[in-house]
Amino acid sequence: MLKSLRAGLALLCLLASLGAQAQSVDRRIAVTIDDLPWQRMGQTPAQELPAQHAALLAQLTQAGVPVVGFVNEDKLEIDGQLQPERLAMLRDWRDAGYELGNHTYGHLDLNEVGLPAFEAAILRGERQLRPLLAERGQTPRYFRHPYLRAGRTPQDRAALSTFLGEHGYQIAPVTVDNGEWVWAFAYARVLEQQPAGAAREATLRQLRRGYVPYMLNKLDYFERQSQALLGYALPQVWLMHANELNAVCYAELIAATQRRGYRFITLEEALRDPAYARGEQGYDGRFGPSWLHRWAMAEKKPREFYAGEPEVPKWVLDLAELEGE
Repeated sequence: MLKSLRAGLALLCLLASLGAQAQSVDRRIAVTIDDLPWQRMGQTPAQELPAQHAALLAQLTQAGVPVVGFVNEDKLEIDGQLQPERLAMLRDWRDAGYELGNHTYGHLDLNEVGLPAFEAAILRGERQLRPLLAERGQTPRYFRHPYLRAGRTPQDRAALSTFLGEHGYQIAPVTVDNGEWVWAFAYARVLEQQPAGAAREATLRQLRRGYVPYMLNKLDYFERQSQALLGYALPQVWLMHANELNAVCYAELIAATQRRGYRFITLEEALRDPAYARGEQGYDGRFGPSWLHRWAMAEKKPREFYAGEPEVPKWVLDLAELEGE
């Protein structure tokens, strides 16, 4: 009997210890939203764009957490001509208190176009952005690589970093990478291609219900990766996009993340963590992995280290008309 009691007390102590450890984890995350003013600018019907834009901003307001939005200035134009109503969409972001950064003109792939063309696209991507921010005494200070492709050689990465620094930019990394854009493409295609009715609404509901758990599973995965690589919970940087799916799900996603114990912080606060001083080192391939995985590659972690990352389900890929992420 006494032995059983002692075993029970030991188990309770262990559970209390594990609970205390869980509560002591400092879960912080910064939100970044790419492809402003709208991800699928050329595909979204013009008559629907104002309502979608307003819905997304309403979701951001409801969530009430800091955001940095990254701008593709080509999306402000039609046939090279600036569209005032699209510039007004950026002004809405600015006036709502969200910081704006540079995502290049044209969403170019550095690995395809090369450094000189990429640098030109960065400068072309601030022709409207700088004056817009200057109206409020601000300047763009963050840059996000399209496709998260930061260069295939240490020399290119170093040269780009120097160029960005000379123009007042700090690179905005991504640690919580994900296939959110696939879910969003699927959602938009269902909206556009399926006739309104019960069947379409059922599919949209299925996408909305699947999206938030998928994103939370990704968040859990990269928290584990951080603990395994760094020994602590890194202040994460989350990647999302300005699209129809977040125009209905963003506030729910933020609330669910807060229930998981995360505190939302600014990108500036996140980047104060010394781990980010590692930069883009470690990856010389053609893709754009999470910065956590870049750092793991720099340490030559075995293949098993990367196992277990959640994938976008095939039914979502099929709806998006994509073969893979």
